[in-house]
Amino acid sequence: STEFWHERLRRAIELRRAVLRLDDPRGACRLVFSESDGLSGLVVDRYGPWLVVQLTSLALARRLDTLVGHLVELCQPRGIYLRTERGIGAIEGLELTDGPLWGEVPNGPVTIDETGLNFDVDICTGQKTGFYLDQRDNRRAVSAFAMGRRVLDVFCYTGGFALAAARAGASEVLGIDGSQSAIALAQRNAALNHIENVCFEVAKAFDRMEELAGSASDSNRFGMVILDPPKFARKSRAVEDALRGYLHVNLLAVRLLEPGGILATCSCSGHVTREDFAAMLGAVAEQSGRPIQILGQLGQAPDHPISASCPETAYLKCFIAHVA
Repeated sequence: STEFWHERLRRAIELRRAVLRLDDPRGACRLVFSESDGLSGLVVDRYGPWLVVQLTSLALARRLDTLVGHLVELCQPRGIYLRTERGIGAIEGLELTDGPLWGEVPNGPVTIDETGLNFDVDICTGQKTGFYLDQRDNRRAVSAFAMGRRVLDVFCYTGGFALAAARAGASEVLGIDGSQSAIALAQRNAALNHIENVCFEVAKAFDRMEELAGSASDSNRFGMVILDPPKFARKSRAVEDALRGYLHVNLLAVRLLEPGGILATCSCSGHVTREDFAAMLGAVAEQSGRPIQILGQLGQAPDHPISASCPETAYLKCFIAHVA
């Protein structure tokens, strides 16, 4: 019934507002996280006064008008925009295209405030729904180690980790991403925050890291390397290949780190377990001959809650490590 959907949405939104206090009108958060909120196949992110909806189930797609009506009533947004995930149409038999669902469409990037940093977010064409909200707390935790260090942020997207590190006192920050549009937005975000100790490059991550490692002398290595790659394993059968990819990129990162450097390394592949990821870092230590001490094992921000009944909802891993 329509009351059922209204109540599920209300409970999800109330968690973010009343419990997590993520109600800053200029802020951003995930309002609905699929199975974790008892709404499997539905994601809703809020960016200031705008909502972005993603659907990954046919059952909920058929109830889209009802869901939008309830979201309008509960959130009173300026507009609601639909984003579709790559390949989901074929899997679920969905016929959906990106576009406005209700209200206005922003006439450019939407500016949000995250812990005092401003970010322009492209909710219409950016990756996922426009920004990686799940890394909010990890950006703050990682940046606490940046003071005085030369920082490399690989797969930097629109500059989340890079700008947090730069603001926290890094001596200089280099951000690398393969997307020209993401780097353009990262540069815009640096200007928006008047941050000058950061520069961004469009480059293929593995190639650029090989190049930097090839030319790295003791004097121009990095004091911190941040790795936040896209999902390496979309299916369980891809886990072995994914772990090889993680091993390769983390070995490159260690080659680029000065002794006593900090490695912040992430995986958003739900099929790769925390134990697998830790074992991969053990293999990096063994193959590089550099002892690695894990200082922190972090996960997704609490507006992406983990369902006690659905362990697969614990997908994000962020390890902060000291590399001797």
